[in-house]
Amino acid sequence: MSVVIGQPVPDFSVASTTGEMLTPAAQKGRRYVLYFYPKDATPGCTLESQQFRDLHEQFQEAKCDIYGVSRDSLKSHDKFRDNQCLPFALLSDGDEALCRLFDVIKTKNMYGKHVQGIERSTFVVDENGVLSHEWRKVKADGHAQVVLDAVRAA
Repeated sequence: MSVVIGQPVPDFSVASTTGEMLTPAAQKGRRYVLYFYPKDATPGCTLESQQFRDLHEQFQEAKCDIYGVSRDSLKSHDKFRDNQCLPFALLSDGDEALCRLFDVIKTKNMYGKHVQGIERSTFVVDENGVLSHEWRKVKADGHAQVVLDAVRAA
């Protein structure tokens, strides 16, 4: 089972740097962005996270929360979050359950070797828990603004 635009997001539970588990039920009545990225503290992931950070206040004004998701540990996320002054939670999906639900685990070619990794992707879930937007194969630079524009237009 994976997510489909216009359909409710299936239930999930994932560890957060806030110390609480994120679930769709906990977000009911509130829109949120899940942006999936390959790895903490890498150039593209840092740039994307910084741009979401810089627009965080505008997302909050639009009544929309932001969550970054990768397979990194909470310890790695805490360090990355502190180093980049990220005002939003990062989610640790070490067992890839959330990544698989959103179908973002893809075969990548890394230096001639095929590996399974996260394809940079972003999703917006509306206040009723329904998937309203998705972007796949995202280029980091400028993407946060595209997401904000879509959130504002919804």
